[in-house]
Amino acid sequence: MKRYQLSDALSISAIVQGFWRLDGWNFSAGELADFMNACIDRGVTTFDTAEIYGGTVCETLMGEAFKKDPTIRKRIELVSKTGIFVETINGKPFGYYNTSYDRVMQSCRESLKRLNTDSLDLYLIHREDPCLDVWETARALQQLKKDGLVREVGVSNFDPFKFDALNKAMDGALVTNQIEWNPVCFEHFNSGMMDQLTADKIHPMIWSPLAGGRLFSDDATCVSAMKKIGEIADRHGVDPSVIVYAWILYHPVGAAPITGTNKLARLDHAIQALDVKLAHHEWFEIYAASGQQKIR
Repeated sequence: MKRYQLSDALSISAIVQGFWRLDGWNFSAGELADFMNACIDRGVTTFDTAEIYGGTVCETLMGEAFKKDPTIRKRIELVSKTGIFVETINGKPFGYYNTSYDRVMQSCRESLKRLNTDSLDLYLIHREDPCLDVWETARALQQLKKDGLVREVGVSNFDPFKFDALNKAMDGALVTNQIEWNPVCFEHFNSGMMDQLTADKIHPMIWSPLAGGRLFSDDATCVSAMKKIGEIADRHGVDPSVIVYAWILYHPVGAAPITGTNKLARLDHAIQALDVKLAHHEWFEIYAASGQQKIR
């Protein structure tokens, strides 16, 4: 399995296994441990979660699997995130962000307890908080590293301005930005984030590479994209999803796509993409296929 070096202290597998929807998989602790071991056997050793996933349930379920098979934790890179919270107000859920020093410190300790582990390999600020105090958030992240509770830190869904601001407060210690990117989502191309990450040699992690399955829907934009992706898949003799992963992996930024599947056959499609050699023009065919991006 290809790997990306995020820092001197941490590398991740080029394909990452995500556990966003783990609370709906209906796996026992033993079944989840078996699934995790199957991922590891394939070289997929980086596991991604967050405290908000399933309202903390996903972290708890992963912790139960680690307890079931204690060897798993030592063989993976464990990623979690903080910053998104939900309060019930007037009987209705209200989502908001909190990246204050005290909340980040508390959240990390709570995640460690749920995950049945002493430390995280990578801890991310989950979303762009409009109330972000970069100095306070950086102080928390630096303290967590100093205390040995996290090995490295980064962010998720940040634009270049907030990334720069927090990275300045962190003395350049952010090692990744986990962002959404797929053939119908180009936010981080258009913001300049991809150019900045490439220039700074920072490897992003990519969530929703298949647009959460929407790519295969009857949405007009997706239909246009998939028509071209299907054509290229036929040229290479592979499943269309393989081509989507290959397209993401082709970019010089060195992106690590996150697959959220609980089906090993679908995970194998992502892994297969590592061996697909797209022609340069094929990358641009997909880039323009949805009609959202223009080649000028």
